[in-house]
Amino acid sequence: MKRTRDRRGSSAGERARPPERAGYGRRLGIVAATLAALLVAAPAGTVAADPKPSLKELSEQVEEMHLEIETLTEQYNGQREKLKTAKKAVENAKKRLAASEADLATKKTRASQLVEAEYMSGGLSRVLAFTTGGDPESYLDRAATTYALRQQQSEEVLKLTKAMDAAERARTGAQTRIDEVNKIVKDLGAKRDRISKLVTKVESRLFQRALGEAGRPGTRAVKVSLPIPGDGKAAQAARWALTQQLKPYVWGAEGPNGYDCSGLVMAAYQRVGISLPHYTGDQWTAGRHIAREELRPGDLVFFYSDLHHVGIYLGGGMMVHAPRTGDVVRIASLDRRPYAGAVRIAD
Repeated sequence: MKRTRDRRGSSAGERARPPERAGYGRRLGIVAATLAALLVAAPAGTVAADPKPSLKELSEQVEEMHLEIETLTEQYNGQREKLKTAKKAVENAKKRLAASEADLATKKTRASQLVEAEYMSGGLSRVLAFTTGGDPESYLDRAATTYALRQQQSEEVLKLTKAMDAAERARTGAQTRIDEVNKIVKDLGAKRDRISKLVTKVESRLFQRALGEAGRPGTRAVKVSLPIPGDGKAAQAARWALTQQLKPYVWGAEGPNGYDCSGLVMAAYQRVGISLPHYTGDQWTAGRHIAREELRPGDLVFFYSDLHHVGIYLGGGMMVHAPRTGDVVRIASLDRRPYAGAVRIAD
């Protein structure tokens, strides 16, 4: 009976798994085991996706973008100041051109009258050779010049020549100024686009979330009331700047609802009757340079080697400034940024 059962068991197994299928199953098991071993032994980096940047790396990227925005913003402000100057130059060049052309017309009229006088006095033969041009105005110009030369009237020739040269210079100058304006406008557009893209990226959800998790440097901005001694314009400008605390940083803005760093400085001094350009580079040369130990309220303090950031000194190593995109006008220590120098605009 036992042998019969073994035979039946063996027969049943053979019917359920033919020899060739049993061999296929064994081979499949070997391959699976080999793959599993390879996966365990393979380095994780070969199959895993690239690691995402850490919060620290994201924060550093944001800081770099903020610096670039500040730098580009002051370059943009500088180009706007150049544009103002260039536009004035264009208007002046157009006025000079109009004056030169009017003067030239007067000189030509005078020369023509001389030719007519020569003709009436019987001197036609001396200028007849110039009548073949077919252009009456060209003829009058040439005839007038020839007549003046032959009559030794060099003064009239000189006046006419100078007037023609002045008109040509004025025309060239006006076109040069116009070309300069067009170039500046194009450069402004490129910088504006670059700043806008950077601001959009800085304010993206990714970076905002990363900074929120990592924590922004410094403390939350609060309005601070500080006594500013002095009655001079510098102290008055500093006091007014303090009233603008918590208004947002807006690149290229000069108030009243938002400011960039040089825009806040410009607005503060404008309130006390002093006109400053909206550009750190020009503000750096707008007053007297002073040593750090000479600082007093109202002096302008500059940062970074390219002077792309400026604030208004308050005393005690503190300043009020418009820091950067996403921040507000606030009080800060001078030691938070690389100090470059100071300028006194007024007493």
